[in-house]
Parts: sequence; structure tokens; C-alpha cells
Amino acid sequence: MPGVEGAPDGELAGGGPAAAAASADAPDIHRVPPSTRVPPDLTAAAFFDVDNTMMMGASIFHFARGLAARNFFSGSDLRGFVWQQLKFRLGGEGSPDDVRAHREQALSFVAGQSVSELVALGEEIYDELMADRIWEGTRALAQMHLDAGQRVWLVTATPLELARIIARRLGLTGALGTVAESEDGVFTGRLVGELLHGPAKAHAVRALAAREGLDLRRCAAYSDSVNDAPMLSVVGTAVAVNPDSDLRAMARRRGWEIRDFRSGRKAAKIGVPSVLGAGAVAGAVVAGAAYRRRSTASRLAERLVG
Repeated sequence: MPGVEGAPDGELAGGGPAAAAASADAPDIHRVPPSTRVPPDLTAAAFFDVDNTMMMGASIFHFARGLAARNFFSGSDLRGFVWQQLKFRLGGEGSPDDVRAHREQALSFVAGQSVSELVALGEEIYDELMADRIWEGTRALAQMHLDAGQRVWLVTATPLELARIIARRLGLTGALGTVAESEDGVFTGRLVGELLHGPAKAHAVRALAAREGLDLRRCAAYSDSVNDAPMLSVVGTAVAVNPDSDLRAMARRRGWEIRDFRSGRKAAKIGVPSVLGAGAVAGAVVAGAAYRRRSTASRLAERLVG
């Protein structure tokens, strides 16, 4: 099976930021073997988005909420982080300047923090705020692929370290995620390459498939968002999970399967991730900050949702 031994960090055939994101995951690729019930299927795999697909809400906001409860944020840090994330999710990618600004701000809240310490906290925060938010239906779909001897990766804009924690806890093969730069074991707050978002996910999946010898026609991809249409379009089987309205319409036009694990009032809340979902998750971060910084959170809440 193709490997990456001897390749420079961040380099894959074809190069580019998405390739860097995929290459950075190399140490985790074979951490969890396929199910031993059947022989490994070496040319087929599945790729799952995380936010609102594998997990209710946005993993980065659950993580930020956990950090806020631990007093990691100042009021200005939290306000800037929430505002940039909310603007990006409400408005989409926007102009090149908007994307550049978001890229520069995306992980600013971890600047100066120890990588090992934040990874350890990520393990705690997963147990506290994420484990109960995994969609059981989506988890069962991932297990179906594992039981068929196939490998399963998460593909997400979430920072790679957090994505790896989620993948490991779910017993998946590994994760592709946004790569945060670190120096001497400390996060700089900058990114390596671009956010793993939109077309970048498709590039990362192609790069991984080339390295691992996968036949993309035999692979499957799962997402809730029309932003992931490029990733869904490069595989043989595309499945819309808890889809937003645009992805639902696209799935119907293209004959893609639709799986919706939401019901009742929860579905109404989560079914509009571009606007309502972003506001709700931003509110969750504000609520987490309120645990330690009530006055700051109140002012922030008034500005964002008042």
C-alpha cells in the first residue's frame, strides 16, 4: 500500500494546500485497522464531513465553548473569534480578501498555547460536550463501511488535532483537517495552507486516494452542506446527511441518497445550518464564556444576537 515515508512534510503528488492537509494526517492513517470480520477492501473508503453530519452543531464551537469555560479567552479574543466564524458561516467564502481575513483569524484563539495541552483539553472537551452530540445514524453508516473492511476518514475544516481526536474516539481510520502551524510545540495561530473547506476537501480526498490506491468510483462521501458538493461529486456514492435546503435540492436533482436523522423541533433548528445553525452555535460559545465571564458574555451576546 502506498505510504508517505521519506516524503517532505506537507508534500504529496500534486502538491498544494489540500495535499498538505492530507499529508499531515499520515501518522493516523493506519491507527485503527479495518474490521477483522471480513478481508480488507483496499480500494474503497468512505469520507465523512463532521459538523452537522457526524456531530450535531460545529465541533470547533464546542471546543471553543469548553476552552471558554476554562478561562482560556479574554472578552476581546472570544468576540473576535465568534464574529469571524459567524461572518464566514453566514456569508460563505466571500471575496478573496474576506477568505484571507478569515484564514488569518481562524485559529488566532489558540495562538501561544501549548499543542500538547490543547490536545489533552480536547480529549476532555470531547467527553464533556461532543460525545453526546454524535448522530447515531451517521455513526452507524461509518460502521457499515468499517464492517465491510473499508477505511473511513473524517474530512473537515476543523483543526486537524481536534479532528483526529473525534476520529479516534469513533474508531475511524483517521482524519483530514485544517492544519494549524506550531513552533517548538506552541501554536502560532496561523494556518499551514488553506482552510479545508469547499473545493479544498475534494483536492484533499483526491490526494489521499492517489496515495492510498483508492478507486474513487468505489468510494462514498457524506455531508450536510452544499459547500461540500465538490467532495461529494468526486466519489461514486454521494449521500446527503441532514442536508441543508440547497444540498437537498441538489441531491434530488442528481439522484443522491438522502439520510435525515433529525426529527421534530430539532430538525427545524438544525435544518438551516447556514444561518440559524451558525447563530445557535455562536450563542453556545457565548454561553460557555458566561460561565466564567458573565459581564463580557452579556455584552457579546447583545452585539451578536441582540
